[in-house]
Amino acid sequence: MKNKSFETMATHFGEMFGEKGAMNVPIYQNSTFKQKKPGAWEEFTYTRTNNPTEEALRKSIGMLENATYSVIFSSGLAAINGMLELFGPGAHILSTADIYGGSNRLFKRLGPKRDIEFSYIDTSDLDTVKNALKPNTKLIYVETPSNPLLKITDIRALSALAKQRGILLAVDNSLATPYFQRPLDLGADLVVHSISKYISGHTNVIGGAVVARDEKILEELKFIHKAFGAVPGPFDCYLTMLGIKTLALRMKQHEANATRIAKHLQAHKRVKYVYYPGLADHPHHALARAQMTGFGGIVSFELDGTTEIAVKFLENLEFFGLAVSFGSVSSLVNCPAVMSHKEMVREERLQRGFTDTLIRMSIGIEKDDDLIEDIESAMRKAFGG
Repeated sequence: MKNKSFETMATHFGEMFGEKGAMNVPIYQNSTFKQKKPGAWEEFTYTRTNNPTEEALRKSIGMLENATYSVIFSSGLAAINGMLELFGPGAHILSTADIYGGSNRLFKRLGPKRDIEFSYIDTSDLDTVKNALKPNTKLIYVETPSNPLLKITDIRALSALAKQRGILLAVDNSLATPYFQRPLDLGADLVVHSISKYISGHTNVIGGAVVARDEKILEELKFIHKAFGAVPGPFDCYLTMLGIKTLALRMKQHEANATRIAKHLQAHKRVKYVYYPGLADHPHHALARAQMTGFGGIVSFELDGTTEIAVKFLENLEFFGLAVSFGSVSSLVNCPAVMSHKEMVREERLQRGFTDTLIRMSIGIEKDDDLIEDIESAMRKAFGG
């Protein structure tokens, strides 16, 4: 099945791990597995270490990223935290400045406690990355597309630079998913996912994953997974695998709807600027076309108004759920200044480009006409006609 299309693999992988002809992987809702002989450990002993349902998901996400294996955690942040455990005190990590608010909080709060230094830069500018490197830099951590400004980082170029210096490159691929982008094929060493987002796709799962090809890194991640105990439940793993079956289908619709909405907003008199890599005038459009097979379902834009108007716009949307998450079949909307990035000091937030009226929309799979009508109605109510 390795050489088959993404769509075929995603639909049929469960049959590879099922039993007795089952077309879905069974749910092994067990904490403990009986052993046959004292001191001779079977493959499965205790779910904190391993579970058959989780093992199937590990292999499935690994396969979708064109690897063989992944390590699954209880959340996306647990996965990122697990990845950070690969690095010891005194390490320096370069991070995309335009990152998920939870990642920013984790790095800022726990980095100093671990004596790990973080620098936040525009990783889409290779010269900026080169100038920020230090002798103790151990990792370059990238979100591409970034969240929420949707900047694109050249993974191939960054990988070449990192390998010259003996530095690992990690890419958060939650926004693009392996359907639109495969960072390992572009030279990355680690891929991180919040499987709560597009991978599962139905806002019913919390989970995370780290994918790698290097066996030594994988073994260390498996130990971290076992030692820290931030493991997913078997039912969450099962639901995620059901979501994966429709991932390709969903991502196509997300992108189609996002493209139409981005173009609609671009022509809107109440909108200052639209951030979407699928637009021809996006500064990284050519790079996105080169390293991705699609542009994703997230559209960000700046309203031409005040924070109060932005809040009023959000409150009057009907089909866009007000939420800090993304990647659901249902459309979601977030104002980073008062939601996902509210803990960030305003001066720093503005410096990173997160303005008071920046809106991030996670475009769902609803009818595009209904979503546009909803946006127009909320615009009229927010701006007064």
